Amino acid sequence: MKQRIDPVIEEIHETRREIAQRFDYDVHRISEDARRRQCLEGRPLWQPKSANQAMHASGDGGRIQNS
Repeated sequence: MKQRIDPVIEEIHETRREIAQRFDYDVHRISEDARRRQCLEGRPLWQPKSANQAMHASGDGGRIQNS
């Protein structure tokens, strides 16, 4: 069965490849550019009230320990 190619999806993939290449595939640089453009365009930025925290500080992955 031949898979149908969706031109919209292909355009999204091509844009993603172009952006990644422009920033040497560095996700931190890509993110920083996106934040910079959001600020310049006056778009609201989501700011969490607190930093992410581990759900299980013990690092045991949430396993229940028997005493």
